Amino acid sequence: MSTPPALDIQPANPTPADVCCAPLLREPITASQASDMARLLKALADPTRLRLVSMVAAAGEGSEACVCDLTAPLGLTQPTISHHLKILVDAGIFTRDKRGVWAYYSLVPAALSAVLRTTR
Repeated sequence: MSTPPALDIQPANPTPADVCCAPLLREPITASQASDMARLLKALADPTRLRLVSMVAAAGEGSEACVCDLTAPLGLTQPTISHHLKILVDAGIFTRDKRGVWAYYSLVPAALSAVLRTTR
């Protein structure tokens, strides 16, 4: 006995959405989640801040960077770098540890994971 052919169930007049788009597999984010996500994305929506995140992340998990280590690679002044770092700290992407006159910054892995989870 042979297996019957698989049925090809297609709408008679498929819309572009039927043809090219996968259905949503998750529920939409809440207003609170959207607000949190917007705060993170606004902080990351700057080339300098993206580079700062990349530089600190490239140092490895648990690593930290001092403002003094970040100015030369970016070609920016210390006050400019500090401004960008403050925005990243306020958004919860970095933590800040002040030691004497220098501040050390480290990546909060859960912050970037939240962005990836919500956009998948």
